Amino acid sequence: MAILGTGVQEGLLLKPVTYPWAMELYDQAVANTWFPNEIQLGEDLSDFKRMTDEERHAVTFLVSYFNPNELLVNKALAFGVYPYVNAPEAHLYLAKQMWEEANHCMSFEYVLETFPIDRNEAYNSHVDIPSMARKEEFQVEYIRRMTEETLDIKTTEGKQDFVRNLVAYNIILEGIWFYSGFMVALSFRQRNLLRNFGSLMDWIVRDESLHLKFGINLILTVLEENPDLQTPEFAAEIKQMILDAVEMEEEYNNDLLPNGILGLNASYINQYVKYLADRRLEELGFGTHYNVVNPAKWMATANDTLELVNFFEATNTSYESNAKATTAERPAAG
Repeated sequence: MAILGTGVQEGLLLKPVTYPWAMELYDQAVANTWFPNEIQLGEDLSDFKRMTDEERHAVTFLVSYFNPNELLVNKALAFGVYPYVNAPEAHLYLAKQMWEEANHCMSFEYVLETFPIDRNEAYNSHVDIPSMARKEEFQVEYIRRMTEETLDIKTTEGKQDFVRNLVAYNIILEGIWFYSGFMVALSFRQRNLLRNFGSLMDWIVRDESLHLKFGINLILTVLEENPDLQTPEFAAEIKQMILDAVEMEEEYNNDLLPNGILGLNASYINQYVKYLADRRLEELGFGTHYNVVNPAKWMATANDTLELVNFFEATNTSYESNAKATTAERPAAG
């Protein structure tokens, strides 16, 4: 059984498992299950109130972006990934991932309910702020292609659209743009601020690291099973998507931190974005492009480079996630 397909009566028998990496990631995702209200976010309220306007702006800006985009990821999964995958173990993981995205959305709702943030202003930001709206439109373009046009997954063009959607969401949105925001959110804890908010972000990062692993494994599996996708032209297009995403994120970060806060400014974040982009390029088998050092070495190792495999010679199967060996215990809040 190939991993791509649209047969309703196919993929109804879980065992024997065809793609062990998907099953292992599902098991790890279940082990990581958590709920936002397990964290006493109200304990951070005094920190938030004594922070500078610029610092509160950064937190509000991040929540304004994350909140709708967690739901946008679910649309991409529901309409652009789940219907075109046959393997039941992949369906199990995608179902858990969609629940996690909903849980993340509710986590940011929890932040909006706890901190004195203007909800209407936060909700409108993804439309009113051009750099944020531009990123969202970039993502929506790929959903439209998957939902408003007939996608024939048996054709080279259809399979290319499937991979483009995965790159847009798993690699760019979750693997670069989200991680850039995670770093900013967690930077407050580096200064002993918003510690419980930091714990909430830790749990979200843990989930997103699995989403990233699943997406990369799925892309590489599709490429391995479909040699017609392995062309220099398609490779160049995928790489350019990632480079364009970096430019959009730089513009967004200039709005996120126009004047900088203690220990952090847009230049610092944008260097981290370029570092992330190089890691994602490597994970897809490309060479690095920016060749910058990681300015935020204090960040968790969840974004370390995964096992590499050449994007257009995807014959190595060593990219399977070592999830069983690294299954994380449920984290403690605080």
